[in-house]
Amino acid sequence: MDKKVENLINEQIKAKFVLVIDENKQQLGKMDIDEALSIAYDKELDLVCVAPDAEVPVCKLMDYKKFRYDQQKKAKEAKKNQKVVEIKEIRLSPTIDVGDFETKAKAALKFLTAGDKCKISCRFRGRMIEQAENTKGLFFKFVDRLGEIAQIDQQPILDGRNMSMMISPKVQKKK
Repeated sequence: MDKKVENLINEQIKAKFVLVIDENKQQLGKMDIDEALSIAYDKELDLVCVAPDAEVPVCKLMDYKKFRYDQQKKAKEAKKNQKVVEIKEIRLSPTIDVGDFETKAKAALKFLTAGDKCKISCRFRGRMIEQAENTKGLFFKFVDRLGEIAQIDQQPILDGRNMSMMISPKVQKKK
């Protein structure tokens, strides 16, 4: 996992001149780094470089510990609110029987109601590749069996000896 690059603060800033913005977002202008640091120390704040790649690096006066705490809190909140969508795979065969078809349909129904996407796939062996068109029909029959819950994201695609199709749960409109 990549560690996020931290901002340069106080003595870590190596530029001779910086553009300073105070804690009230007022621009103080371009000044010598020592002068900017003395202003920061007088106000008991940190000088934080927010744009180190600019022609003249841009620095803000702020309480860096509070800033980092707020950033971590926002990141934690964002992580808590995100939903991870998994892709589940259902493998069909061109020669699938009714019982197996129903079992696979029930499994797909369970995945879709849980909010996951499904990849319907079929691997052709030997001469089965001649039944590719029939398998497309089988895929559409499978989606019809799932009823109002499933929607097609990606039409059936023949890729070499594999055919696949993506379906996802339909988004219900709230009244």
